[in-house]
Amino acid sequence: MTQTPTATPPARRGPQLPSLTTLGPLIALLLACIFFATQSDRFLTSQTLALVLKQISYVGVLAIGQTLVILTAGIDLSCGVIMALGGMVITKLAAEQGVPPVFAVLIGLAITTALGAVNGLLISRLRLPPFIATLGMYGIVFAVTQIYSNAQTVSNLPPALNFLGSGFNIGSANFSYGSVLMIVLFGVAWFFLTQTAPGRHVYALGNNPEAARLTGILTTRVLIGVYATAGLLYGVAALILVGRVGAGDPNAGQTENLESITAAVLGGTSLFGGRGNVLGTLLGALIVGVFRVGLTLAGVNSVYQVLVTGILIILAVATDQLSRRKA
Repeated sequence: MTQTPTATPPARRGPQLPSLTTLGPLIALLLACIFFATQSDRFLTSQTLALVLKQISYVGVLAIGQTLVILTAGIDLSCGVIMALGGMVITKLAAEQGVPPVFAVLIGLAITTALGAVNGLLISRLRLPPFIATLGMYGIVFAVTQIYSNAQTVSNLPPALNFLGSGFNIGSANFSYGSVLMIVLFGVAWFFLTQTAPGRHVYALGNNPEAARLTGILTTRVLIGVYATAGLLYGVAALILVGRVGAGDPNAGQTENLESITAAVLGGTSLFGGRGNVLGTLLGALIVGVFRVGLTLAGVNSVYQVLVTGILIILAVATDQLSRRKA
């Protein structure tokens, strides 16, 4: 009598190690902290941590929006100038035209959200490449900001607009409310992307737009929603910046687009879309902030900060390319 063989149950897989794109930013951050701790005895202090968080607060919020966009295989070169326009609208309405600060903030956020939605419409409806659409928006918004402000800063702001620049003490360090808001927004974005269906749709759109459409995802609506949400975040970043500097600056935001892309890429977000997470972006922003503060404490010329940032970007993108080829 022949015994029928029984199927062997699949072996249970052991715990999986985190991927290189997850471990890489954390390892880089730890190594940077160790290195700068050997260069300055002032580095590993609570004051330095507070300073790093304060410096990256508005760029970090910009980077959240940039990460959402990059996850759809897009790019947003207009984020910095949209932030600057939002800041100018809020400060001019509140400081020069007597609009209550709450309404001034709401109007500014509405404008930045609308500009983000226009980017999404240009890309989804007119099929413009994200690089071209947002580069054109960069030029338009920069010019509008200069015309609207007469290229003049706005000072003497109502105290309410300076709130996010103020803070609270923990020991001898002063942490700003803007830094706290940035961390909260990172947590909200993480929950949205990992725990909700719309968040999974963002990843699906970045992985394969046609496959996402065939599964019933309204890709056009998702794309417009992503860019509009990014625009709203740019307005929040404007609030944090205004609170930090105590003024509306029409020349702000001209290089922050590159800084937000840097934070996302260093954090493991793939420029090809569909891979990455905002917690990695937070690590990427911290890496940039640590290098800035560390090099400053070490007495290194600021031009080397730009050099180091460029090297880090190339290494991050090269790592992403190698991991894609291996996959």
